[in-house]
Amino acid sequence: MSLDFPARSSSLSRSNPLAWWWGLLTLVSGVNIAVWVWLYRYLQEPSTGSVGSASNIELMLLFSAAYVFGCAFRSFLPRADVQRICLFDTWLSSITVGRSVATVAEICFAAQWAMVLHRLGTMTGADTTLSAAWVIVPLILIAECFSWYAVLTKKFLFNAVENSIWGVCFLIIGIGLCRLLPEFGGPARVILAITMIGIAGYLAFLAIIDVPMYLTRWRTGFADSIRPLSPLEGLRDASVRWVVTHDLAEWKDEIAWMSLYFTAAVWASLALCACYAFGGHF
Repeated sequence: MSLDFPARSSSLSRSNPLAWWWGLLTLVSGVNIAVWVWLYRYLQEPSTGSVGSASNIELMLLFSAAYVFGCAFRSFLPRADVQRICLFDTWLSSITVGRSVATVAEICFAAQWAMVLHRLGTMTGADTTLSAAWVIVPLILIAECFSWYAVLTKKFLFNAVENSIWGVCFLIIGIGLCRLLPEFGGPARVILAITMIGIAGYLAFLAIIDVPMYLTRWRTGFADSIRPLSPLEGLRDASVRWVVTHDLAEWKDEIAWMSLYFTAAVWASLALCACYAFGGHF
């Protein structure tokens, strides 16, 4: 299979809706980075030493940094992995570079959830929550393997599997949080309830929009007899080929999940830092 693939690109002018979408993503990412820097400075102050282990808070902030800055990188240089499309012609738009950044970021995000659940479960003696904390990261490691396999082989079926695992992971997180509801009252219970509502919305998005989208793409490719790549072929292909396109039709299915991913999910990462630091006050 030839790796030569001509770029299809129109000008990313202000009249192109993609320019406004990209501009909004970069603006939000800049604000998210500023909020992380503020959180880092605030949570490092001596006055916060009594609300949680300093070393654990630093680890939580490190995990959050990987996610916040990783998502910012992916916002500045958007790309769709399996399709090999991107907005800008630079080696940083390489699929292998972007996927590697995403892998590290997503594992760190999962680790944040695990740390928060472990802290809250330990505080309350909730075995269900503690058990949930221990399975989150292993599940996401498995999901990342499916994600890489989808990217290398260009089989959308494995994207569907990957996102289904994310759904299972957040269902488990929701169960762990639900177990904590009787243990807390006041604002803490409200925060737990809002988080569970957010998780329910995410699960609905996966079930109604995201996973069916990948399954439809897989069936379409199968019906069109598109030849998948071997992992080795795919690694070379993903390393050297990216297609610059500003055609809205090629991006329209990516806009929904990217917009949510690079905004709401990053805000969750930042919120987890605050929840972990001040969990003792709950």
